This record gives sequence, C-alpha cells and structure tokens, in this order.
Amino acid sequence: MNEQQRKRIRELSRYAVTVAREEGLPAMAKRSAGFIKRRFFGKKARYLPDKKVLAAQRALYEGKTRADCGLPTISILTPLYNTPPVYLRAFLDSFVGQTAPNGQLCLADASDSAHPEVGEIVREYQAKNQQIVYKKIENQGIAQNTNAAAALADGEYLALADHDDVLAPHAMYEMGRAILDLRAAGQPDGFLYSDEALFEKDIRRPRAAHFKPDYAPDYLLCCNYICHLAVFRRELYEQIGGERPECNGSQDHDLFLRLIEKVGGAAHLPQVLYYWRVHAGSTSGGTDAKPYVAAAAKRALADHLARTGQKGEVTDGLFPSTYRVRWEVEGEPKVSVLIPNKDHTDDLEQCLHSLYARTLWENYEVIVIENNSEKPETFAYYKEAQRRYEGLRVVQYPGKGFNFSAINNFGRKYASGSYLLLLNNDVEITDGEWMTELVRQCARPRGGAICGAMLYYPDDTIQHAGVITGLGGYAGHSHKYKNRGGSGYMFRAATVQDFSAVTGACLLVKTSVWDAVGGLDERFAVAFNDVDFCLRVRDAGYRVIWTPYAWLYHHESKSRGSDEKDPIKERRFAAEQQRLYDQHGRNNILNDPYYNPSLTHDREDFSESADLKRLQSGELRVRYRAQ
Repeated sequence: MNEQQRKRIRELSRYAVTVAREEGLPAMAKRSAGFIKRRFFGKKARYLPDKKVLAAQRALYEGKTRADCGLPTISILTPLYNTPPVYLRAFLDSFVGQTAPNGQLCLADASDSAHPEVGEIVREYQAKNQQIVYKKIENQGIAQNTNAAAALADGEYLALADHDDVLAPHAMYEMGRAILDLRAAGQPDGFLYSDEALFEKDIRRPRAAHFKPDYAPDYLLCCNYICHLAVFRRELYEQIGGERPECNGSQDHDLFLRLIEKVGGAAHLPQVLYYWRVHAGSTSGGTDAKPYVAAAAKRALADHLARTGQKGEVTDGLFPSTYRVRWEVEGEPKVSVLIPNKDHTDDLEQCLHSLYARTLWENYEVIVIENNSEKPETFAYYKEAQRRYEGLRVVQYPGKGFNFSAINNFGRKYASGSYLLLLNNDVEITDGEWMTELVRQCARPRGGAICGAMLYYPDDTIQHAGVITGLGGYAGHSHKYKNRGGSGYMFRAATVQDFSAVTGACLLVKTSVWDAVGGLDERFAVAFNDVDFCLRVRDAGYRVIWTPYAWLYHHESKSRGSDEKDPIKERRFAAEQQRLYDQHGRNNILNDPYYNPSLTHDREDFSESADLKRLQSGELRVRYRAQ
C-alpha cells in the first residue's frame, strides 16, 4: 500500500467518524458510500462547464483584448508572501488560461529576501501576459498588502484572490457577463459573489463545493459565507478606504460588510468560479490554523453594528469561525402565545407546564384555542389549568372540523401582545431563553418580521431548521432527521439564517405584520398555511429568520402516517399543493433564494443536484437581493 492509498483511507476514516458522531451509523454507511463515489470514482471536473462550453467562450474572444472585448475589466488583487512555486504557478496559469481577456492581475509581493523565486516566476509570466502587474513591497500585513495591490489596478471592478488558490477558467467571463446582465435588468452591479470549491491538488478532483444562498444578511453576520469569488466596483473600494489593518485575519469579512452598507445588497452568481486550496496553514481547513481570525471577525461585526446603529453583543457561535449577536431588546414587549387544542390534554399539559415553568421572558399571555374537543375531561382540564397557570385563557373556536388557519385567525382576536407566537400543543420547552431569542430577532432594527425556532424530535434528531421551498416540489424542512449537535451544511444548522419560511409549529410574528397581510389564508386548512403566510410576508418586504438559539422538542411522530393514505385527505393535500403554486407561482416556489439551485430538491440533506453538470455549464444566471 502506497502513501497515497494510506492517505485516502485516513481521509475516509475521519469522514466516517464525523458522520457517525453527528448523524448515526446508518447515515454513516450511506454517506460514506457517497463520499467514496465522489472522492475516488466520481466524474472529473464536476463543477466545471463542458469543454465545448469553455471552447466556445475562447472562440468568442479570440484576438480580442481588454479594451475591445465588451466585458467590464476586473482587476484581481493578490498579495504574495513566500508563495510556494508550485502554488504560484498554478494560480498564474489559472489567470493566463481565462476564456475571456477582461482580467487584470495585480500582484503585491511582500516575500522576504529568502524567496526571490516569487518575483522571478512572476516576471517569467509577465513576459507572456501583459495583463499581469507586479510590485515588490514591504510586508505590512494582509490588509495593507491588498491595498497595495489595489493601487496597481486600473479596472472598473476589483476581485480578491489568494496566492495559493486557483481561478476557474471561465471566472472572468462569467463575472463580466453577470455585471452586464445586472445592468440590463436595471439592478445594482456594485457587489457580486460566486460559489466556490475546495481542492487539494487538482481542481478536476475537488473535495466539495460551497453552494451559497443568495444574499443573506443574517447568515453574513454569523460567518463570512461570501468569501470567494467576490467582485466589486473599484470606486466603492476607494470610497470606503480599502481593507482595514485592524481587521487583519478577517479583513475580507469586514470589507464585505462595509461594501454592503454602501450598496444595500449583493448579487449572487450560483456558479463555481473559484477553487480554494486545502493545505496546512490555510483557513480553508478551519480557523484553528489562524487563531486570530475569530477576534478580527468579532471586531468587524461589532464595528458594523456601530456604523449601522444596531445594538448587540458579538460573541462566539456554536462552532469555530461562526459568531452570534445577542441583540438588545428595548423594553419588554408582550407576546401572545396561541395554542390550538382538541382533546390531547396530556400533550397540552406538558406544553403548558414547560412553558410556564421554564420560560424566562416574563411578559407573555397564553391563549388556548379550543377546537371541537369531544371528551368531557378535556373541559374539566381547561378549568383546572386556568386555576394553575396565571393569565391562561381558553377561547372556543366556533367552526367545525380542523382548519389551522381559521383557528389561529380566531385566536388572534383575543391577543393583546405586540407579537403573536403560534405554538403547537405537542411541543416541550426545555431551555428558558427560547422566547427571549425569538423576540431578539424580531424586535431589533433590520430584524425579521417572523422568526422560527429549531425543533427536535424526542430522539434528538432535527425536525425543523427552517423551511426551503421547492424541496419535494413544494416545501421541506432543512436538515430534517440530522442528529442534534452537528453544524449542518456550511454551518447552516448552527447559525441564525435567512429563510423563505419557517414552520407554524413555533412561529413568532409581529402582530402589526400579521394584521397587514391578513393573517393565515384559511383556504390552506392543513398544509402549507405557514409557508404561504411566510411567503406573503416576504413579498410584502419583510424578512423571515430562523435561529438555532431558540430550541424546543416537538413530540410529533417521525412515523406519522401520510395524508396520501386517506383518499379525502389526499385530495385536500393535492389541492393545497396546487394552491401554493397558484398563489406564488411554480417557478418562485422551486427557486428559493436562500437555497442554491445546484443542490438537490429531492432530499433535505443539501447534497448536490443530479443535474449539476448542466447547471454549471452557463445555465445559472446572476440573482440580486437587497437588505
């Protein structure tokens, strides 16, 4: 067995142990098989367009220059420091090999005297490509060195690239075309970013990709998910003073926050245009390689809050390289908790007891909406519960049958709080901060109109970590059935997130927003009422947020029977599916802005789409979102 084979076995073993710990043994077997297929037997270049697509791009610009190619010039800023020759040559080759000529490479070399080969290699490439600009500088740190590279640039746009990484061959072409597309659509073109992938030696054998959501401001407050490839107007960079040395280690995260403050949003091109090399000392392997990164990131985030008039404490997140903002709440707004109930007094008692015994937020009222209970003992329980639980009210829903929307709309009439909290009767509260955290996310300036919580099944697997529209054709729960304690896909099960929807099993909403959009749509009696509500709120210009820091147990059965087993329920469910399309458009449902189109719609596990190659061959276009 050679060293390469031993390395692959060690890599698989580490992967299997991680999956087994986070997701269990059955998931380990399934995921490890997929890992082996992708890592060792998978199709090469799965994130690259077909060769004929790249050839067509090169043919289109044959004989053209930056001046006459018709694409905006993008100046790539890359500080060099003692760059290993093999890494430097790979990076320079990736620039020289671009399919379009609209790039300029600006290199600021701060290498020490023991590494003269860095400048020698660059001069060798300069002789072949006049779009490479080079300057030897004193080492002043990554931010100042990047600013020195920016001083060499003459492009309308700038981009950031590390000296040990690799550009996709079509990066300049696709970013240039994306800028033109934004202009044609009348959308801001000041700041764009793409997807990226990790690799070790050859970009045709990548480890994995980071398929990012469209601009997600709360996700960006928790981690620098934008990273590479980021492209922005040079004039904006100059207006804000470039990168700040005081944020060295997280200077790009800081830069992106300041750029977005100016632009008001960002455009996302969901194509892999950048390859991040994994090696010892690189932050692609985790921030343990560079311990100062966390302190710099918290400084960048705190400064962003101060500049934008937001009040909160920036702390470490649940995992390294993630962060949390504990938002200040002015006053103590009242929360009205609405709990529909029909019999099931054991579930309701568990819910009420845990709520009253453990909730630390003090200003709330609880309204149980009685819905056609049939057992006399249920009504006896209501009387007894109202004696034990201060301020508990029970109101009688006058309708017949079960209509989740109508029941909660009725309950709202009795609510006096600034916030409504929809809560299922089969949830159990175990953490006292749950309601406080939900309020934090909605009460803060620039916060959400709606906030949802992490819900676990009793076996400590995830039931709900945000709703993604389009999963299964309609909507599904992010990371469903994953074991508790994992970070999820790119930390998305462990950071505050922007989502299109959250479940009505635990949903906090501003009462004013509920009233403005007319509450729940009673035509959605059972299914998709929460999804439809969240989408209408989002369409009205508000945001929907999910937080892992508010978590509850949901005693809904994992093996609950499907509506498809009952012909009447099956017809109702199909009608509500169709209504969701009719109300919001099939294309909008299938294209959730917070879920990358290169990820599967068949499962909730964020695995790659089976149609990945076609999607990465130029079909996916740029998408802009504002704050």
